[in-house]
Amino acid sequence: MCAMMKAMWAVAGAVAAAQAPARLTGDWQARAGDEIRHIMVRSDSSAQFGQDLARWRVVGDSLWITLGDGVWQVYGMKLAGDKLTISGGDLERPVTLRRVGPPTARPDTLTIPDPPAPNQRAW
Repeated sequence: MCAMMKAMWAVAGAVAAAQAPARLTGDWQARAGDEIRHIMVRSDSSAQFGQDLARWRVVGDSLWITLGDGVWQVYGMKLAGDKLTISGGDLERPVTLRRVGPPTARPDTLTIPDPPAPNQRAW
C-alpha cells in the first residue's frame, strides 16, 4: 500500500474516532422495573444520573465509566441509531437505553471525575 493511501486511512480512522463520542451524546432513557431513568451523556466526557456525575470514554466496542473511585467499569457496547445496549461489567444482564433527546449543558457546580489510569479496571 502506498504512503498516500496509508495516510488517507489514518486520517479516516482519526476522523471516525473523533466522531464516535458525538454519536453517544444525548439524553438516554432506560426502564428499571416501573421506573424510568435518564442518563445525560455529554461531549465533555461527563455522564449524569440525577446529581451523580461520571466520566466516560469509548474504547473500541467498549464503554468505560468511572464514578471517581479510581477504577473504570468496562461494559460491552452496541450502538444502533438511537438504541444503546450495554452489557457485562457489573450488570447481571444487558441493559438497553433509548435516546430521547439531545444533551443539556453540564451545570458548572458539577465536576467531572478525574480519569483513572487505563490499567485500573474493575472486573
